[in-house]
Amino acid sequence: MKTKMFLAGLLATALVAACATTTSPTGRTQYVGGVSQAQLNRLGEQAFAEAKQKTPQSRDARQVAYVGCVVDAVARQLPAPWNQQRWDYALFENSEANAWALPGGKVGVYTGIFQVATNQDQLAAVIAHEIGHVIARHHDERITRQLGAAGAVQLLGALAGDYGQLATQGGSVLAQAGFLLPNSRAQETEADVVGQDIMARAGFDPRGAVALWRNMSAAGGARSPEWLSTHPDPASRLRELESRADALLPTMQAARSAGKAPRCR
Repeated sequence: MKTKMFLAGLLATALVAACATTTSPTGRTQYVGGVSQAQLNRLGEQAFAEAKQKTPQSRDARQVAYVGCVVDAVARQLPAPWNQQRWDYALFENSEANAWALPGGKVGVYTGIFQVATNQDQLAAVIAHEIGHVIARHHDERITRQLGAAGAVQLLGALAGDYGQLATQGGSVLAQAGFLLPNSRAQETEADVVGQDIMARAGFDPRGAVALWRNMSAAGGARSPEWLSTHPDPASRLRELESRADALLPTMQAARSAGKAPRCR
């Protein structure tokens, strides 16, 4: 075991040393490259399969098609190379108002989101925000940091495809890879910026992101879902969303004039 940990530590050190400094879509400096995109995609696929195995999926064909309509409309407006892959999605029977997206083109939405996302623009705000994490390389960024942590053995096992052993140890790809762990405030704000831009380019009303957050706040006393838990102060975030929405209205209008007027119901 000690030998395995030592070798994993050496490999983790080598991987981190090979990382690169890059710039995020909002100009923030990122430290990424601890794993390849192929490895990230593989982890995303495994995590998605695990989620579908553990959580019942909705049998409401109308709601499933509705989610698919929004995902497809958003995905068509992604920059390369993310617009060149298929984006799979699943609607899970879960009362939590939550959603997530993973490398490899995977999107998970919980039925509880319909309590706060009451129309297609608000649902697009959720989905575009989550996909924003993927195209801003936030998963890569988080895993790169984790490669130097104590969980490197399990993580490297997942990267090697040793999923069965990982599961028997009581872990999971979702947890070990950190895909669904809380993001930093910088990442959450960045996903808001990227997501709001994408939804406007897809013809959705960027003001839907503002309405979504207001609905979340109006829900009262309930604990905020994981994907919103590390956002900046709600009042400050609302101001930023409103400011960007106004600036993005011409983008939305241009998209609709070009025939991109989603009709998801």
